[in-house]
Amino acid sequence: MDAQVARSELDLAVTGMTCASCVRRVEKALAAVPGVDDVAVNLATERAHVALHGSQDVAALVQAVARAGFEAHPIAPEAPPDAPADRSELWHLIAAAALSAPLLAGMIAHAAGLPWMLPAWVQFALATPVQVWLGARFYIAGWKAARAMSGNMDLLVALGTSAAYGLSVWAWLTQPDPALYFESSALLITFVLLGKWLEHRARGQTAAAIRALMRLRPDSARVRRNGSEIELPIAALRVGDVVVVRPGERIPVDGRVIEGGAAIDASMLTGESLPVDAAIGSTVAAGTIDTDGVLAITATAIGAETMLARIVRMVEGAQASKAPIQRLVDRVAAVFVPVVLVVALVTFAAWFWTTGQVPLSVLNAVSVLVIACPCALGLATPTAIMVGTGLAARRGILIKDAAALERAHAVRVVAFDKTGTLTEGKPRVSDIIGADAAAPEVLRLAAALQRNSEHALAAAVRARALQDGIDPPPAAGFRALPGRGVWAEVEGRSLIFGNRRLLEENGIVARDDAGQTVAWLAETAPLRRVLGRIAFGDTVKPTARAAIDRLHRMGLRTVLLTGDSRGAADAVAQTLGIEDVRADVLPDGKADAVAALRQDGVVAMVGDGINDGPALAAADIGIAMATGTDVAMETAGITLMRGDPALVADAIDISRRTTAKIRQGLFWAFAYNIVGIPLAALGYLSPLIAGAAMAASSVSVVANALLMRGWPASGR
Repeated sequence: MDAQVARSELDLAVTGMTCASCVRRVEKALAAVPGVDDVAVNLATERAHVALHGSQDVAALVQAVARAGFEAHPIAPEAPPDAPADRSELWHLIAAAALSAPLLAGMIAHAAGLPWMLPAWVQFALATPVQVWLGARFYIAGWKAARAMSGNMDLLVALGTSAAYGLSVWAWLTQPDPALYFESSALLITFVLLGKWLEHRARGQTAAAIRALMRLRPDSARVRRNGSEIELPIAALRVGDVVVVRPGERIPVDGRVIEGGAAIDASMLTGESLPVDAAIGSTVAAGTIDTDGVLAITATAIGAETMLARIVRMVEGAQASKAPIQRLVDRVAAVFVPVVLVVALVTFAAWFWTTGQVPLSVLNAVSVLVIACPCALGLATPTAIMVGTGLAARRGILIKDAAALERAHAVRVVAFDKTGTLTEGKPRVSDIIGADAAAPEVLRLAAALQRNSEHALAAAVRARALQDGIDPPPAAGFRALPGRGVWAEVEGRSLIFGNRRLLEENGIVARDDAGQTVAWLAETAPLRRVLGRIAFGDTVKPTARAAIDRLHRMGLRTVLLTGDSRGAADAVAQTLGIEDVRADVLPDGKADAVAALRQDGVVAMVGDGINDGPALAAADIGIAMATGTDVAMETAGITLMRGDPALVADAIDISRRTTAKIRQGLFWAFAYNIVGIPLAALGYLSPLIAGAAMAASSVSVVANALLMRGWPASGR
């Protein structure tokens, strides 16, 4: 019964999150809503991805987020991935800086021994708007966190600045020559606002890949209807419409060319820099550019069903997903703020016990509160994931989720399918050898058997029959035998056409031709005999050898895993420098072979066909060629948008770099706290320095991840 319950997914935009503790709180609130199966909240994208079963109660989800102290609303499928930056953020920062600058100047003058100091009432007048007006956001968010029996960055900032500001007001009103710390509270808020503004700008750049992909969609299309061409919005198009595209225009639909020819620039979609020629019968994709000819295209997919839309969804899904390491960070963040509050209280008590000075004790406790803000913890992983997936998308590499990106860095063995992966996948008949039948008769009967087959070898047989002017007879009872061949009745005879294993299963002995892919035609009734064989040739892809060499330089072991004959597999492996060859492997056998390879480390399987599906699923990382079947793409964790084996090394390299950035970000995020909190507790950090260090930690973590954007696809 459960299997029949409809499952759905929903994205929510969540505002008000500032740190990893906020992420944890939103996830707990959404997970408690009935019907929610899984939740992943991303601080960098400010989105929540919710998987549900049963009907979608969006209002319940929004209310749950509101009870946790945040605001949420569902995101429409066509919504841009990142809202424009709020200009009020910048104006608040400018106002805070202008009000704090005189306080900073006075502090510097006092430190330099200069006899210049702002009067107390002026300091109060400058600091109060910063504390009350510009700092109101921290009080509001901090109160919501406290009301939810939780803690976050805003609560720490609110407590820390209030302590410094309140201490200064108390001293001003009660002491004749008070020590004031208005500059500490005002500058601290200014530093935090500066850090949040820089962080927001940097985070906005991480969504550049999705924004670039979404800009590929034209708003309208020129459609032939009722004998004339009319301009229609994209939403009004239908499958089957004939769309006319002129030079320089973007193609609005996935479709097949029925008139004209042109060179198509698909670089933004596939990462391929060279234009691809499109002629009558060619397939084209939405978002690509017609560079030099007029095309008439029959639409086969529109809107959300186009390849471009699927790519956008896949990249968004990867950026919204949560890497396994981030879940550990979230658990740490859940207890981080309460622990920091305890440390701050202990710091105040210890300093007051040893010195008896309330101002000094408060300032050291404030320093602990401020430097411990866990922003960097929440940003380290999602920011690196966003940059890595966006970088991969621009290179024509689609990564399904963060787990696949994180796992790919550990790959030690790469297993390749042969046909369509390392070779062009367009076999041609190279030789026809008769046995108990003449060569033309072998081709005629083989073409009859292959009339209804979708296999690449079947297409080659039909093409050769057409070329030789042979009209194949009809076949009855056609049955595909996965990994072996086909069976059918032709002209009253039971015939099989396939590999050596198929012949052996039927009690017929045959031999391979070394270096060739061979299919045998045999009769199983009324007689049992070999009628002949057909040999096929295929071309190794131009980049395949360089791709294998690069993987070897990266310290990876390569394996050729194919259902083809031993002779054909060995010939390709020798050309490419692959030493480990597993030939004559059935689809299920490929999955078993991959499972055996996993004993040597993390395994990536690269394939493109339906028969590669089990192996792609069995591997630690499945890598599918988008030039292959939808089944392979759906099974794989990584999809290569063009059939270039060189992208395999690129994908693994990007994963390695992304994982390195995640580890660096988490290291520095923890290091700031491990080093900073004890220094603050011991009195070696003033609140100003603590605030600057806290802001710098978030900005540096995000900026470090953004350095990946200059990654070159080198080593080819």
